[in-house]
Amino acid sequence: MNLLVVSPHADDETLGAGGLILKYKDAGWNVCWLNVTSVKEEYGFSAEVVVKREKEIQEVNRLFQFDNFINLSLKPANLDIYNKSDLVSRFSSVISKIQPEIVIIPFYNDVHSDHRIVFETIYSCTKSFRYPYLKKILCMEILSETDFAMSDHGFIPNYFVDITKYIDQKIKIMQVYKSEIAPPPFPRSIENIKSLARVRGSSCGCEFAEGFRLLKGIES
Repeated sequence: MNLLVVSPHADDETLGAGGLILKYKDAGWNVCWLNVTSVKEEYGFSAEVVVKREKEIQEVNRLFQFDNFINLSLKPANLDIYNKSDLVSRFSSVISKIQPEIVIIPFYNDVHSDHRIVFETIYSCTKSFRYPYLKKILCMEILSETDFAMSDHGFIPNYFVDITKYIDQKIKIMQVYKSEIAPPPFPRSIENIKSLARVRGSSCGCEFAEGFRLLKGIES
């Protein structure tokens, strides 16, 4: 069984689905991480920042023990410069290669334009008649992006995953991204990551959970 997690930026996969990833790995699934953008010197980032982020990504990849890691290394905060058909082709190629039963993608109303572009392009690669192995499509909730969606288009989870067993491990992995963590009231603080998981857990009768939007579910 194959699961594909798509992150517009490295850290989105951990924030939005870190507990789910760990749970499915424990259950014996093959889990692939597709990361869409990366920092590079040619994009205007310093060599120091590039090396630091690359080390973070490698460590996160190791800690999750992904079965496959694909990094498209596109320009962050600039996905609108790429041709839509080219992005569709790239995403379609990955889906055809992995043949996932489950795909985890960003929420369609996330405030960051990269997240919305990734949603729009990869969702078009999930048509059942072209990818018959796809059985479930979930939108993940990413702190500092999903929670800033327009209020009348906000994220209301309808699918929950109990991550009580994995919350500490999720937080440990998130701490690898040192530059993405700050004290409260910053959204991506350790306290807020845990608080959101506790709120989602209270909605489904467990201590800690991750919430998702189920876009499609097919039971054979």
